[in-house]
Amino acid sequence: MVAKCTVERLMRAMGLAGVRRGKKTVTTVSNPNTPCPLDKVNRAFRVSRPNALWVVDFTYVHTWTGFVYVAFVIDAFARRIVGWKVSTSATANFVLDALEQAIHARRPGPDDGLIHHSDRGVQYLAMNYTQRLAEAKLVPSVGSVGDSYDNALAETINGLYKAEVIWRQRSWPSVSAVEMATLRWVDWYNNHRLFGPIGHIPPAEAEDNYYAALENLDMAA
Repeated sequence: MVAKCTVERLMRAMGLAGVRRGKKTVTTVSNPNTPCPLDKVNRAFRVSRPNALWVVDFTYVHTWTGFVYVAFVIDAFARRIVGWKVSTSATANFVLDALEQAIHARRPGPDDGLIHHSDRGVQYLAMNYTQRLAEAKLVPSVGSVGDSYDNALAETINGLYKAEVIWRQRSWPSVSAVEMATLRWVDWYNNHRLFGPIGHIPPAEAEDNYYAALENLDMAA
């Protein structure tokens, strides 16, 4: 174990600096009159298999032409990003596009009992969004108002994205620039980024290991 002060001294000597996370801007706008599903997760984001729990959220990016919004769908088992979308407007269709990508990529079945967990943003409670959840046999779950801990895993991924992509560049010229950078980051994140909670391996490798273990069990049975 290396002392924190030693790391700081060596980084200063080499002209290095850690990534700092900026101030949080609230993007969740809720409507108290909208019917809301119960919280079926209760901050328990550890699950035993893929397609058991998806968490969703979106964040924003300043560009030369205005705000750009970035939505993610994350499978909680290995923290893999299974859907994402960049848009110039924070509408229900915007987050629905990210969901559609996830559904197409993962093909969840009705027997999966897949929980879809979000905050109380109006986009995630919109009629067309909730109807799509029902069609795909996803179980809706929604956290409480104004408590980021109720969607902490999605908030964490948003924070990593901002720290590892957005704040590393002083300014962003356009939505296409953000989209291309996000595309590259998601690929790196899923296939190369190491996570301590899943054994210091990338999300894709963690899922591959899970399915390989299942196959070995089937062969041994």
